[in-house]
Amino acid sequence: MVPTFRHRVPLPLAVWFAITIHLGPSLCASANPPRLLSATEQMSVRDDWLAQRHELLLPMMRQREIDWWIVVSEEFHPDPLVSHVAPARPYAGNRDLFLFIDTGNEGLRRVAITGYASESVRRFFEAPADPRPASEVLPELWREHEPRTIALSIEGRRGVTRSLTHASYLQLVEILGAEAEARFVSAADLIEEYLDTRLEAEASHYEAMVWWTEALVRRAFSREVITPGETTIGDVRYWLYDRLDELGVQPWFEPDLRLQRRGQVHDLSRGFLAVAPEDWIIQRGDLLHVDFGFEHLGLSTDYQRMAYVLRAGENAAPSGLEAALDRSNALQDSLIRHSRPGALAGDVYRQVMQEMEAAGIQAQVYSHPLGNQGHALGASIDFRSSRRAEAAESAGKKLRPGAYIAIELNTKSAVPEWDGEEVYMMLEDPARLTEEGWVFFRPRQESLILIP
Repeated sequence: MVPTFRHRVPLPLAVWFAITIHLGPSLCASANPPRLLSATEQMSVRDDWLAQRHELLLPMMRQREIDWWIVVSEEFHPDPLVSHVAPARPYAGNRDLFLFIDTGNEGLRRVAITGYASESVRRFFEAPADPRPASEVLPELWREHEPRTIALSIEGRRGVTRSLTHASYLQLVEILGAEAEARFVSAADLIEEYLDTRLEAEASHYEAMVWWTEALVRRAFSREVITPGETTIGDVRYWLYDRLDELGVQPWFEPDLRLQRRGQVHDLSRGFLAVAPEDWIIQRGDLLHVDFGFEHLGLSTDYQRMAYVLRAGENAAPSGLEAALDRSNALQDSLIRHSRPGALAGDVYRQVMQEMEAAGIQAQVYSHPLGNQGHALGASIDFRSSRRAEAAESAGKKLRPGAYIAIELNTKSAVPEWDGEEVYMMLEDPARLTEEGWVFFRPRQESLILIP
């Protein structure tokens, strides 16, 4: 039975006060901002999702002719898949194994071999109250089912698809023998489809996460946090860290801030505008950028916004800066227009860039899947596809219906008010793929955030 939750997790009064004062009408239209879930609520919701995911797994395995899929997790070195294939709980066994077995007419069999008994695991797996060692259980399962293929987290191009440790691999070989080792195959394609398949039930929770990502960014880019001439880049970064701690969530990457200033030479890093040093002091007339996201419910957000610090006497940003932002909106429009379920990611990229070239817009597109990871598995629409073998492989992938993406991109434009200096307008918005293209979870940025 799923427990009923009657109590909301309170936030500090100062947080709610800041929400109502600083976020602006678009975020404060509702008197009740969406609520993030408590730890116990998250367990219940994720268990419901897990049951749905297990229902999807057998067809995925059969499509790839996989008879067994084994996920192995080690103490102090948990496999990143475990919280998505088993109940999202702490696991403290020296080595825990989760097996998915295609039994033919009897369907999917799920077996857990864990160091400690767990009631939550027994809801989803065969898992005795007195656990037996893998050295006993695996040979029995081998003799009973005689799998033709055993999929493992090996030989993938991304961390979550190649996460099996060498020691765990050797233990499987020692227990199952050379004949079984000859049947080991990579689970990479299975893992990608499993993690890149979004559930309808996730959408409302994810929208709430994006709401909070936006809310914190708007507060960070306000006078609540920034006093021109005093506040440093580091001050803003660590303010974001502390607000996430208040919400009870964790960042999945370090909040990045960039600063562009008229007359200042801007460093590049790997083809992008470099992150600003923490000791830089924010001044009037600066153009700011933030890249920010957090984890909750086994999902991750990724979000970017641009802000302008008004000079004395200004009540709007220079029109050249707003026009530069318009070009990034045009780039977003093109990406949405050419993206449909089943389209090849590489084809979408080429069509978008051809359209931008014809319009005279200097553009970069580096959009990536979102979901269980911030840089998730799936099809990326990315300018780097021609530069690396793994990216080229991604360009040949089809966009999956219902998939989430971070529409991440930038344009570079000359600004008349800055004596023709070029500025980058970098945007990133979580979106969901529909038959009409990508749909944003929150309204996109169409004007600069103004810091008075």
